[in-house]
Amino acid sequence: MTHMKLPLYFCLFLATILSAQKKDITLEDIWKNGTFRTERMDVLHSMANGQQYSFLNFNRQNGSTSIDIYNYKTFNKVNTLLSSAALEAIPYFTDYTFSENEKKIILATNEEAIYRRSAKGHYYIYNVADESLDLISEEKIQEPTFSPDGKKVSFVRDNNLYVKDLISNDIIKITSDGKKNEIINGITDWVYEEEFAFVRAFDWNLDSNKIAFIRFDETNVPEFSMDVYGSELYQTQQVFKYPKAGEANSIVSLHIYNLETQKTKEVKVNKAYNDFYIPRIEWTNNPDVLSAQYINRRQNELDLWMINAKTNTSNLVVAEKDEAFVNVTDNLTFLKDDSFLLTSERDGYNHIYHYDKNGNLINQVTKGNWEVTNYYGYDKSTKRIFYQSVENGAINRDVYSIKLNGRDKKRLTKTEGTNNASFSADFSYFINTYSSATTPPEYTLNSAVSGNIIKRIKDNAVLSQNLSDYKMSKKEFSTIRINNNDLNMWMIKPADFDQTKQYPLLMYQYSGPGSQEVVNQWNTANDYWHQYLAQQGYLVVCVDGRGTPFMGAKFKKVIYKELGKYEVEDQIAIAKQLGDLPYIDKERIGIWGWSYGGFTSSNCLFKANDVFKMAIAVAPVTNWRFYDSIYTERFLGLPQENASGYDENSPINHVDKLKGDFLLVHGSADDNVHLQNTMRLVEALIQANKQFDWAIYPDKNHGIYGGNTRLHLYQKMTNFLHETLGDKI
Repeated sequence: MTHMKLPLYFCLFLATILSAQKKDITLEDIWKNGTFRTERMDVLHSMANGQQYSFLNFNRQNGSTSIDIYNYKTFNKVNTLLSSAALEAIPYFTDYTFSENEKKIILATNEEAIYRRSAKGHYYIYNVADESLDLISEEKIQEPTFSPDGKKVSFVRDNNLYVKDLISNDIIKITSDGKKNEIINGITDWVYEEEFAFVRAFDWNLDSNKIAFIRFDETNVPEFSMDVYGSELYQTQQVFKYPKAGEANSIVSLHIYNLETQKTKEVKVNKAYNDFYIPRIEWTNNPDVLSAQYINRRQNELDLWMINAKTNTSNLVVAEKDEAFVNVTDNLTFLKDDSFLLTSERDGYNHIYHYDKNGNLINQVTKGNWEVTNYYGYDKSTKRIFYQSVENGAINRDVYSIKLNGRDKKRLTKTEGTNNASFSADFSYFINTYSSATTPPEYTLNSAVSGNIIKRIKDNAVLSQNLSDYKMSKKEFSTIRINNNDLNMWMIKPADFDQTKQYPLLMYQYSGPGSQEVVNQWNTANDYWHQYLAQQGYLVVCVDGRGTPFMGAKFKKVIYKELGKYEVEDQIAIAKQLGDLPYIDKERIGIWGWSYGGFTSSNCLFKANDVFKMAIAVAPVTNWRFYDSIYTERFLGLPQENASGYDENSPINHVDKLKGDFLLVHGSADDNVHLQNTMRLVEALIQANKQFDWAIYPDKNHGIYGGNTRLHLYQKMTNFLHETLGDKI
């Protein structure tokens, strides 16, 4: 067969024709039609044998749910353990939890959300052996939890802690002083749930005869109220305790209830704390020894206590201190000899450390100028630790294993991008979730020994094929030198980019401590919006500036006591430097962000009115005095001690500088960043006689979603962009 070489002009003509045939992304594709939705795997429960896992399946035909058992190696279904179709009491359930011996299951139904992580509902105990089903409580409850022996279940109802004996069905009321907006037993208050990221504040010991719990006295915490407009003639109000920076927190105390004596003792540690938090409690492998982490209100001293419930004594085993702040994690792991593993930034990067039971350091397990980003667990049979890190660059994630002594490290994932593992109970396998900026999520079964792929489970080949029909631009990763730091950056250019032309620039960022936006992973919904804007003729850029994570503690903690200073300086410098590029129109630079990103974009527009032409701020903090105590004080200290840190970098104090175009958006039912932030900023802008655009979404929380809400919001933001930056497109 002979091949004919085509003329160059014909090749260019053909490429133009093919490009013209590509479909445009629409806002409806992103926010309504689910065009770019990925196939995902829900979280699996690894069975105790390590060879099987359970999965919650939904039957679309009859609306029932089932717990099905699958084999890891084959991914074939072994059997259906339970189906709601066979249960008269509940037509479906939304979640399930096994007892430790897997002979009983807690089934959740009628759950209703309270805040970000909390919910209450009706919960049933299903007995696998006799297939019986028993309702735990007629009233809705929170956090039902099996005792380790599976013979009891503890739960919280109306702010009080209970234990139900599953043999006699007797219920013991451990506390009786619980009262809404005053006393909470065993469940966290709003600010703990939001900032320390947990709800269940009680824990069973190994012998199932003691329960440790935290009591919250929020009587003196100021109340916050939100109008809920709904559809009735009169609006209602949601009233809850919310400690703002510098205001009274809940008074917390730690207690241990003994089921044998039916008595509760308050724990007293051997240190006088003035104002403090208890962000974690966990029983050790010794049924008489409870671990508890105490942190001072300034959050720069974290103490790990070992409390002997039998002798009522306490031993301080680790005292972590930092000039800025100390992180609270879930990485504490107790080994068989009562030694333990813990992560720390003590050498400037987050790494794993091994301590003996008295807190003496045995060794630093991981080392290097990189960070451990996830701790998966410890395999006692091989004495190996499994973790995720950014050893292969801060924008990538890989899964590793390493010996307890810090030797024989193995990289278990091979492909550059974002890898995340879910291990079997015996650490023989892991299901790896992999994606990159060019590859949608892929799920594989891997060997925990070699990391080799045993079986490919699921991919998104159909989505990849569908996307090939659309005008998509490459997300280009690079670094940019700003303020003596190499910052990670991505850029999305129009598919027909012409470097001889000039394009308007939209900068996207979050910028807050602990949050990373420049990651080599698959698209979020915002990425598709940015692609949509690129096909409209915009150039979109995102840069993680100082204060963001995984570049070392010094890089992250530079923002201490100066929230909104260095992050804003970096974004302004980025805009100036990019504005000097020949293909960027420096007269048409905008910036947008959500939450902390909205705070930053507001500051950028106000403080650099000669650099930014416009900004969009969604659900922003506008004054740090309005935000919660734990988050704000961690980075700024108390407002009584650092007034300038609060005021000099809060957008509300810089409204007089506004020159460009400003769009301000908030949900009226935002329990996190209150609408108060926007309302007070609006009033300040009005009194400064500044024109701006704004929108309030009724009864929407911090996420501003539901029905057509997101579609409406992004259409509004798109229109605003076209009006302010798109005049030459």
